[in-house]
Amino acid sequence: MNPSEPLHHGACLCQGVRFTIRGPLAPIQICHCAQCRRAQGSAFAANLPVDVDRLQFQVGQDLLRRFESSPGKRRVFCGTCGSPVFSERDSLPGVVRIRAGLLDEPVAAEPAFHMHVASRCSWWPLQDDLPQHPQGYVPPGAA
Repeated sequence: MNPSEPLHHGACLCQGVRFTIRGPLAPIQICHCAQCRRAQGSAFAANLPVDVDRLQFQVGQDLLRRFESSPGKRRVFCGTCGSPVFSERDSLPGVVRIRAGLLDEPVAAEPAFHMHVASRCSWWPLQDDLPQHPQGYVPPGAA
């Protein structure tokens, strides 16, 4: 571990699950798909992709519960307070999407784009200048 790398701390609502992310944070991805809205109980999910080798749990890994919301995708939450913690996909091994709202402030990342806006809710207007993707985000150059 490089002592000069930034450490970002986060926790669920009950503080039973606490973790750190080592290194710089990726930009925040705002997902408006129906599954994310239901899982978060809100208009969208704010996600940070994190390589699992940069994520360390201080406590509470035994509290984590998994729900397979679609084939190959699991949503992971605290079994005590119900806070969504991250999601993981078989198609993205070694990467989880941490819920940005769990991080202690200040958060050294900003939103980069909206995705799945074709299925966004009717009651939350999009009034920023971030790129909007009707479906999932496909990085430039990816097939």
